[in-house]
Amino acid sequence: MTSKQRAYLKGLAMNIDPVFQIGKSSVTPENIEAIGEVFNTRELVKIAVLKNCLDDPKEIANVVAERTRSQVVQVIGKKFVLYKPFKENPKIVLPK
Repeated sequence: MTSKQRAYLKGLAMNIDPVFQIGKSSVTPENIEAIGEVFNTRELVKIAVLKNCLDDPKEIANVVAERTRSQVVQVIGKKFVLYKPFKENPKIVLPK
């Protein structure tokens, strides 16, 4: 992903609310499964890491992205954004 594409996705992500929260148990198989299901309806997902989670949000974002086969767009504070295009008919068209 180029910096121009990442900037475009960051702009889109500013207006969306977190749809999932990572709690003190950190990343569990159930979390990964639920986040994977969210990618069936959305291409861009914002996830919040709660204050009681002691793990680093950047590490959590990388683990979740790897397990869901998505890409980390950004990590800001305790929130991060993941992107995974639809296999057929992607709604978000990235600039070249």
